[in-house]
Amino acid sequence: MKSGFVAIIGRPNAGKSTLMNALVGEKVSIVSWRPQTTRNKIVGIMTEDDVQVVFVDTPGIHSPKNELGRYMMKSVRTATEGVDLVVFVADAGREMDKRDLELLKKHVDSGVPVIAVLNKIDEVTREKTFAELSKLNDISGLASVIPVSALKGKNMDAVKSEIIRLMPTSDVRYYPDDMITDKSIRFMSAEIIREKALRCLSDEVPHGIGVEIRAFSERDDGIVDIVADIVCEKDSHKGIIIGKGGSMLKKIGTYARQDIEILVDAQVFLKLFVKVKEEWRDDTEVMKELGYDKKNID
Repeated sequence: MKSGFVAIIGRPNAGKSTLMNALVGEKVSIVSWRPQTTRNKIVGIMTEDDVQVVFVDTPGIHSPKNELGRYMMKSVRTATEGVDLVVFVADAGREMDKRDLELLKKHVDSGVPVIAVLNKIDEVTREKTFAELSKLNDISGLASVIPVSALKGKNMDAVKSEIIRLMPTSDVRYYPDDMITDKSIRFMSAEIIREKALRCLSDEVPHGIGVEIRAFSERDDGIVDIVADIVCEKDSHKGIIIGKGGSMLKKIGTYARQDIEILVDAQVFLKLFVKVKEEWRDDTEVMKELGYDKKNID
């Protein structure tokens, strides 16, 4: 059989999480149109009869402006260490610049096989797709260059086949066959809540929010009770998150509960609260409380 580890890297909002979810066949990593949605390394596991591929979805590569940003970039660096393959994802609608190409060349020169995936081709003209593909094809040493639409499923079979081809032969399965991620249900529930907040809230709020699960328990009848805090940085943001008469918080909670019920396959009672912790993205202690502990990615 074949098995190995694959790091998925690229700039923010290139569609890395959508790509991984499509390959795994399940929603493992939260998805949003907002950049820098992914903050942690998220593991997704694809297992078939004679293949197991462990994907590591990473935060978008950017210049960090706070401790959370530095944590995210450390996640990217550690995710690419010791992997068997790197999948570089680029957005077809956003012209690749010198930094993108240099980053790609750096990984090619490291000796690890690299697949370049040009994503979101359904959103641009053929001429634009061809122009970006030409840049990628000019980089020598790439294992392959594949244009796709991860959202629409276009050319995803080609990506999957190429990944499997490049996996090393091994008699090791790293995870049980029915496991799709190494993250806990508690962690996944917090990410679902954050995803719904990202989708519902106005532009000035999302990057400054985090979610902490304060209580997670199951009753004798199987109902799951969850109490969670949505943490923001300003009192003005708190009012936006709560909304008039609690309408926004209720909306976020309803959407989150629906997805969490699918995750746990049970009825869920979800209570959400909003807390203000000023400048928490530069407070390492609060970051730890919210699941962003640098020790976990060393």
